[in-house]
Amino acid sequence: MTPRSQTPAAATGTGPARGASPAGGGPSGPDPQVELRVYLSIPELALQFAAYLGTPTRARGYPAREGDTALIVEVAPALAIERVIDLALKAVPEVEPGIHYVERQFGVLEVHAADPAIVQRAGDAILEGIGAQAHHTLRPRLTYMDVVRDVTDQHAVILNRNREASMLLPGQSLLVVEMVPALFAAAAANAAERVAPALTLVHVSMIGAAGRLYMAGEDSDIVLAREEIGRVLAAVAGREH
Repeated sequence: MTPRSQTPAAATGTGPARGASPAGGGPSGPDPQVELRVYLSIPELALQFAAYLGTPTRARGYPAREGDTALIVEVAPALAIERVIDLALKAVPEVEPGIHYVERQFGVLEVHAADPAIVQRAGDAILEGIGAQAHHTLRPRLTYMDVVRDVTDQHAVILNRNREASMLLPGQSLLVVEMVPALFAAAAANAAERVAPALTLVHVSMIGAAGRLYMAGEDSDIVLAREEIGRVLAAVAGREH
């Protein structure tokens, strides 16, 4: 197996998010109608987060595995995601699409592979095809972060009814984080688990108006995760919004 290495974060800089060429997307040239909202590379998927991405309700395609490198892209208008997935799969057939989602305003694609170079090539094909650059992504912005300590029985029961990952247990500390754009909840979840693997991934909401993350465990691990999430999101270069 090809040794895994981290994929560089988006380059520093700002600029327009839409392509500059007048032609349509794909082989005929970049598409000026497509706005790149999120271009997010996640190296070395952590165990729990990879399993979450591979759940039937989340991954309608090929499930990711621990250690894979993932690329998540969000564009507007939503149907432009069909051009994005076409660009990626025709250029790099080896890459595996996991999430393909058309929501009200935005389209989302997640692709992954064990070899980071494969994912990088797919990302390059997407950027070239829509006439964008990685730093055209929107910068993530934290809107809320809190720690609920010594969660009560009733709180755990009602929260677990809506979870998409593992269970919150009474007495644990609960880290809750909200951010925009929503897809950056994926980066936050993976970063938190990698720095504090003993934490339980309870819920991740990464598609919609805002991203939300719930993680539970001991106070010491919660503190590590909270600091790492802040560091990782602050390091992303892109457009202000």
